[in-house]
Amino acid sequence: MLGSSVLAALAALSGAALASPLDLITRSTPAGTGTHDGFFYSFWTDGAGQVTYNNGPGGSYDVSWQNVGNFVAGKGWNPGATRVVTYNGTWNGGSVNSYLSVYGWTRNPLIEYYVVEAFGTYNPSTGAGKLGEIESDGGTYDIYRTQRVNQPSIDGTATFYQFWSVRRQKRVGGSVTIKNHFDAWEKAGLRLGTHNYQILATEGYQSSGSARITVEQS
Repeated sequence: MLGSSVLAALAALSGAALASPLDLITRSTPAGTGTHDGFFYSFWTDGAGQVTYNNGPGGSYDVSWQNVGNFVAGKGWNPGATRVVTYNGTWNGGSVNSYLSVYGWTRNPLIEYYVVEAFGTYNPSTGAGKLGEIESDGGTYDIYRTQRVNQPSIDGTATFYQFWSVRRQKRVGGSVTIKNHFDAWEKAGLRLGTHNYQILATEGYQSSGSARITVEQS
């Protein structure tokens, strides 16, 4: 009579042989938030078009999108802080409407913020009044504030301000000293609240593209 350990091994082999080929495919991460391999992640989409987001090892992720409405996805930390965010990778969004940025939220007040490292065909600060500029991490960033009225937020549909630092010299890779931006925003009268999450985000709007990014804290 076969021992229990041998029977278990045979059962495992039999199960593997009967498994659907689809079970061998790496499944994409569903929209939502969570933790993965030591990092926080967030993946939001308005549901239009097709977005495939995958969490990779450590601080890595990849995302591809086709004919989307709007999505934001990436890895980082919760809560946000005045850390130095270092990242590298590829971003195929330079010829479409897409951003690559350190992205986060605060509460009390509810603020959505961006430190934009690169943008595609549309500058997100278009139409906004410039409130200042900052020299940081080898580049110049322009500071703006915009308002969103009855739009999606971490607290549901709400009206809130967006704070922006938009880098003039676009890049895909480097270090972002977040404290410099928080200090510059405060100097410009832009007050953050209690920090929620903070990620290195890829965002797409009415476009198609792809990105493969790895983020870490220096």
